[in-house]
Amino acid sequence: MGKKKETISLIDTFSEFNELKNIDKATLISVLEESFRNVISKTIGTDENYDIIINPDKGDLEIWRNRTIVEDDQFEDPNLEITLSEALKIDEDFEVGEEVTDEVSLEHFGRRTILNLRQTLASKILELEKDNLYNKYKEKVGEIVSGEVYQVWKKELLLLDDEHNELILPKTEQIPSDFFRKGEHARAVVARVENKNNNPRIILSRISPVFLERLFEQEIPEIADGLITIKGIARIPGERAKVAVEAYDDRIDPVGACVGMKGFRIHGIVRELRNENIDVINYTNNTSLFIQRALSPARINSITVKEEERRAEVFLNPEEVSLAIGKGGANIKLASMLTGYNIEVFRDIDDVDEEDIYLDEFRDEIDGWVIDQLKKIGCSTAKNVLATSRERLIREADLEESTVDEVLAILRFEFDEEEDKGAEEE
Repeated sequence: MGKKKETISLIDTFSEFNELKNIDKATLISVLEESFRNVISKTIGTDENYDIIINPDKGDLEIWRNRTIVEDDQFEDPNLEITLSEALKIDEDFEVGEEVTDEVSLEHFGRRTILNLRQTLASKILELEKDNLYNKYKEKVGEIVSGEVYQVWKKELLLLDDEHNELILPKTEQIPSDFFRKGEHARAVVARVENKNNNPRIILSRISPVFLERLFEQEIPEIADGLITIKGIARIPGERAKVAVEAYDDRIDPVGACVGMKGFRIHGIVRELRNENIDVINYTNNTSLFIQRALSPARINSITVKEEERRAEVFLNPEEVSLAIGKGGANIKLASMLTGYNIEVFRDIDDVDEEDIYLDEFRDEIDGWVIDQLKKIGCSTAKNVLATSRERLIREADLEESTVDEVLAILRFEFDEEEDKGAEEE
């Protein structure tokens, strides 16, 4: 009786584990049978003459041994053979050469074997559970998942999904203004699934453009239905984003559909992204027009696109330059990311100062990359630079103070020299 209880307990233990970890019954039965057969092979030497019947619904198992009847004086292997005299005790009609099938208890293999079997099963079930977790989330890469914040650490958050699987949201994958407390729920996209030494590690992200794309799919029915397509996304997480959309039906306004009445549809996305400013623009195959739209809200006078260099020179009125560049250079950076073109902004001045000099003429004295940085903020000539405050040159052109001072000195010297020449001629 003790043996039977122990057997049932063994199966019950892993039936419960099966329910908790969502391992299907067929797989569990296969693992259990394999484990029992391994035990029999190690103990007896072979498992070929054994039948194992597992019934997880009832929480029991049966082990049946098949032995061939031999004459008493030819008996050699008690595992594979049974003497005729013993067989006749079971059934008087048995004859030599026939098979006798009898049930074998786990106790027959010894208590130590049963304990080893428990450990083997536990190890195999755990390994199987890890494989299932890895495969499950490998298929979810790029999908939004939700989890309860279980632990808050300096470098990452530990979340638990509905099945209590562990998900990791690193600090580097969080929006800068993200703040979560234990017990709160957080949404993120599955960025990748690592599997080192068969230890799955599910990494989430809230800064990925894919996260924004999936939020659009959830909030905008026309995108979910395929009536509107997202053609491109550029993000500076927590600050600003640009999304290019296209509708295959001319009757649908893709931008209007995404924004919604009074911005109702997009507000939910903005809140989820910690008030990230989202610009939605109409996509077009016309590169010049796409770049112009990407630089919105700035209005462009003209544009020169250099396809081979993936570069665009944009000319605007002086008052539009700051709009094109945006706070901290965010607008032009996002426009470049979205279009795939390096965009340079130039002031379009009707009355060109004949005494002014284009910065490119100073490349012998000023490093080319410094000139390129200045041109990006709309300073294409020497007088443009001199008319811009030192602080703005440092901040928006992202230059060192010493570099800015050196540039200003070179440009001032040039114009001082011109004035001296003019005075001498007079």
